[in-house]
Amino acid sequence: MELPDCLGVERELPTVNVRLWRADAVVLFDWLMSTDLNLVPVEHPAQKQAPSALLSRLEWDVDADVAGATAAEIAAAKGAGGQEHGAQWACAAVAYPG
Repeated sequence: MELPDCLGVERELPTVNVRLWRADAVVLFDWLMSTDLNLVPVEHPAQKQAPSALLSRLEWDVDADVAGATAAEIAAAKGAGGQEHGAQWACAAVAYPG
C-alpha cells in the first residue's frame, strides 16, 4: 500500500551530483548560514525549500569539512573564489567574444 505524501514519508527521488571547488562550497555554506532565507524573494515554495536542502547537504553530506571552516578559511576561500572566477570570466571573454 502506497502512503500519501502528506504523512511525511520520504520518497526516493532522483538526485544529481555537483562538483564544486572547496572554496566555492565554503563561501556558499557561509552565505547560506548567514542569510535569513525567509527574506530571500521567491515566486514558489520550492524556491524557498531548495536553498535549505542545499544547506543541509553542505552541512551533512559532503566529502570535505565545509561546515567546520574557520573564519580564516572562509576569508581565504572568498579571496580564492574571486580570483578563480575572475580568471574564468577572462578566459570565457576570449573564447566567446561578443
